[in-house]
Formats: sequence, C-alpha cells, structure tokens
Amino acid sequence: MKRSRSSTMQFIDTIRKTFVPIHREGYPFIAIFAVVTLVVGYFSSFLLWVGALLTVWCIYFFRDPERVTPVDDKLVISPADGVVSAVGPAAPPAELGLGGVEMTRISVFMNVFSCHVNRSPVRGRITYIEHRPGKFLNADLDKASSENERNGLVIDSPNGVVAAVQIAGLVARRIVCWTEAGSDIAAGERFGLIRFGSRVDVYLPEGATPRVAVGQIAVGGETVLAEFGGQASAPVVRVS
Repeated sequence: MKRSRSSTMQFIDTIRKTFVPIHREGYPFIAIFAVVTLVVGYFSSFLLWVGALLTVWCIYFFRDPERVTPVDDKLVISPADGVVSAVGPAAPPAELGLGGVEMTRISVFMNVFSCHVNRSPVRGRITYIEHRPGKFLNADLDKASSENERNGLVIDSPNGVVAAVQIAGLVARRIVCWTEAGSDIAAGERFGLIRFGSRVDVYLPEGATPRVAVGQIAVGGETVLAEFGGQASAPVVRVS
C-alpha cells in the first residue's frame, strides 16, 4: 500500500513538473480562442487547425513557470523573459519622481513567444506606482521608454531606489499590475503581466554594475542583470 501511494505521488509530481502552470489572467483569452476555434471550425477544417494552433499559442503565452531566484541583495534579477535590448545611462520617466539625473537602465524586450509574467528585480518596499497612458510603438525602440503606455514601480531596496517600468508594445494593449504601493516585495516575486509583446526597463542607482550585454537572453526571476558592490557572494536560492 505504501509503495502504491509513493508511486502515485511520484506520478503526480511528474505531471506537475511536465505541465507549466497557466496564469489566471490568461483563462478568459484561452476560452475565447477555443470558442472561436470551434465556431469557425464548424465551417472549415482548415480554419479549425488554424484556430487550434492559435489556441495552443495563447495557452503557451500565458504560462507561468516556477523560477529559482538567487537570494542576495547585491544582485539585480531580470524582471522578464526576453532579449536584453539596451544597457546604459538614461533618465527615468518623469512621473516616477526620481529627477532628471541619468541612471543605469537595462531593458528586456519580450516578443509574443516570451513568458510575460513580470517579477521584481530586487527586494524592498514599493514606495510608488504610476500608470501613464501613451503610444503603442514597437517596444524594441528606444523612444518607447518615454512615449509608450507604461506602468512604473519605485522600489526602496537595500542598495537604493530601483525602478521597474512595464512598457506596452506594438501588439500589447494591456498592462496588469497586481501589487500595491506600501507593500514589501521579494526579488523574483511576481508583480504583473503585459499582453502581448512588450518590454520592461530597470533603472538602477549609482553603484550598480551591469552583468549582461545587449543581445543576451534573460530569464525572468533568474538571470542576474547587475550587481552592487563588486564581486557578488555565492547566492542562496529559493523557489518562487
């Protein structure tokens, strides 16, 4: 009996590890895709297959995998999956109240196949959140940081003020942020999501040294974008 239960638990654990969880924000969209597929599929088998592929893509888009985040206050963790599209000095958005002095900005661009769940780059307290309407230019363009619709978080971290800005893109028309100002947040903790193709900018204070290059692939909640104070110590890890 004990062996049977053990085998069952191992089987369930294997299933959980094989199938990536889907974020609840995606359920309505997946349902819409599935219903439309059934309707158009009634009239055309070709459209049925097209709809089925789009439904599978929609499910894949809203995946929400578990990530193992380094626990070290010296490290700045990628807030999103995607390609590092910019590394260098830039003034943060004016609405965040951080002044006009340039900070180190690291941008991660997400395409329509990236996981779009966003995670905090550092540990700290969220002191300010501001949503700003704007354009829907290609999020890979540099001017998207100042002209596109965006939502910014200001985090008071152990190493100073860090900002994470969710930026809508050419296809993305909805920014979701479910955290609140005044709450504490851990590095790698989920705080929002963008649909469907977008970018996240991280603004870092003096003392942060970038550890990524433009073109590098970043994994949200795991990849180290930068570090404070020189050589980082060996990190402890946690599953978030």
